[in-house]
Amino acid sequence: MKLKTATALALATVLAGCSTVTIHPKDSPKFSSAPTYEDSRPFYLGGLVGEERVDVKEVCANQDVKQMQSQQTFKDGFLTVITLGIYAPHTVKVWCE
Repeated sequence: MKLKTATALALATVLAGCSTVTIHPKDSPKFSSAPTYEDSRPFYLGGLVGEERVDVKEVCANQDVKQMQSQQTFKDGFLTVITLGIYAPHTVKVWCE
């Protein structure tokens, strides 16, 4: 019974463990509005394999980039858990002026 409880607790912790990395100019506020661009990018083996790049000049065309964000959402974390870490997607967001 203790093993089932420990397993359930570990699974709940992993699923709740969303992470976000946000990059924006020092003097500007962090945006929480809908992004200009959003896409899920594939990574593998717990995120150790895979290199995805977003060309913000292409995404924003002639506009300035206000903010970039890489996030492991609940959905991304769930997919990582059910594939035992083999597939570990991250969501990429870009805000343009």
